[in-house]
Amino acid sequence: MNGRADARADERGGVSERVLGTAFHARTAAASKRNRWHDWNGYTVADCYTAADLEYFAVRNATGVFDLSPMTKYRITGPDAWAYLDRLLTRDIAMLEPGRVLYAVWCDDAGKVIDDGTVFQLADGDYRLCCQERHLDWLQDAALGFDVRVQEETAAVAALAVQGPTSCAVLKALGLDGVEALRPFRHARFALGDGEELVSRTGFTGDLGYELWIDPARAEALWDRLFEAGRGRGIAPIGTDALELCRIEAGFIQAGVDFLPATGIVRPGRARSPFELGLDWLVDFRKPNFNGRRALAKELREGSRWRLVRLDIEGNKPAHHAYVFDRRRRQVGFVTSAAWSPVAKKNVALATVARPAGEPVDTLFAEIYYQREMHWSRKMAACRVVQDPFWDPPRRRATPPADF
Repeated sequence: MNGRADARADERGGVSERVLGTAFHARTAAASKRNRWHDWNGYTVADCYTAADLEYFAVRNATGVFDLSPMTKYRITGPDAWAYLDRLLTRDIAMLEPGRVLYAVWCDDAGKVIDDGTVFQLADGDYRLCCQERHLDWLQDAALGFDVRVQEETAAVAALAVQGPTSCAVLKALGLDGVEALRPFRHARFALGDGEELVSRTGFTGDLGYELWIDPARAEALWDRLFEAGRGRGIAPIGTDALELCRIEAGFIQAGVDFLPATGIVRPGRARSPFELGLDWLVDFRKPNFNGRRALAKELREGSRWRLVRLDIEGNKPAHHAYVFDRRRRQVGFVTSAAWSPVAKKNVALATVARPAGEPVDTLFAEIYYQREMHWSRKMAACRVVQDPFWDPPRRRATPPADF
């Protein structure tokens, strides 16, 4: 199924004639008990296999496996590849060396975020940029004047996210000798069977975890071996519903949800800068030049209009799509992501609010609408602004991780 549309639509995983199956689709379709899918970048991806809460607890208590293949992947090569990325990204990439992964954002000339993602240095002059949205036109336009080649390789690289406290033990049982020595935001190649697999210690769950980047031709065999290795350690496939809950607990933002890519907005004022998304630590003014530098320097001097905050909300009714108000009941913002956190035992959310609201000492209110019996009810729930992620266990950074 990899690389072509499947016309046998609904009986095998919601794939239509216009949507592709990933290299793992034969396995994910067989594992699906709910037949709930959505289109991600033209590929069909499971929302849920059995029950979202069970899949979530697989990540927090054992190992969850997510088909990451539709993530957009770009290969950036050539003599000027490093200089090109240094100009493109707001972050100082001097620390980017073979075996390293960096989280970064890139902006337009107005200093508004186009997307965020991870950058891998695979070798000298050879990089991979992974992100949520497709930006090939922008990336190629930004390459003018550089001796660099930018190619999309999404279909050429299959990927699995293997996340949770037993994930390292599962990969060791799979045969990836030495994977326990891999530090966060590092990648390395490991021998497996008759080939090699690229493994990075990265993820979107805020937990201990790894991502495997492989040849699509080896995908199904890897899936089978991985689940056999994890059979005694609670391994389970997870869909986007469980992943969404994990990333909200971790405080991770998502393009198209917590911010709109600057290249795709319709109404003025909807784009956000790194400062307005809590990503000021990714902006390095020691660099003499990068896209959006002048606009961001002005914003730093004059102040930002918005800020992204984490909210601890009273009660247990998630504040999906809620408006946010201050003490005087003036609307100051809106919730972008919300969930009940099972591990934190809190009603949590990410929200965009207008400055000066959103300081840690502020009490805000979320206007929550919920269904009660046969009608909709409205509740103004008090919110506390918190600075730390709702979930950030020490095992996420421990090297080597605890052996399960």
